[in-house]
Amino acid sequence: MDLPNNRIYRIGVIGTGIAGSAVYELAYRVGRLLAERGAIVYTGGLGGVMEAAARGALEAGGLTVGILPGRKAEEANPYIRIPVVTDMGHARNVILVRSVQGLIAVSGGYGTLSEIALALKMWKPVVGLRTWPGIEGVVYEDSPEEAVSKLFLILEGEG
Repeated sequence: MDLPNNRIYRIGVIGTGIAGSAVYELAYRVGRLLAERGAIVYTGGLGGVMEAAARGALEAGGLTVGILPGRKAEEANPYIRIPVVTDMGHARNVILVRSVQGLIAVSGGYGTLSEIALALKMWKPVVGLRTWPGIEGVVYEDSPEEAVSKLFLILEGEG
């Protein structure tokens, strides 16, 4: 397990709750690569990109945290090891963003857009992978490998 600067990073993976196979695969690879680098992977805990990233991370031996919008831990996808029940709906996005050091956005709708905005407002780095285009402050990359590498470089002060 590669631990940059002997740190364990908390990284959020955000994106659409309903993902086609191509987006699912991108998010899966992001989650897997993050876990291989020693990161704890945080998501919104439900389906689509959230499930794919958690699955990739868990299958690579990583730890997954789901910040859930509802009242029941059982609502989490099966790849979440630490469910955080908020009963806050979309307001849980603030908790997710506040809990992590950086985020990777994969695809996404308005919920993802709100998380990107919150992250930028909180001065957290956001790397975009086929997500909302043209947002000032988001660093865009073309592959999971580039997105993960770029986020780690930023977190380590080299990006």
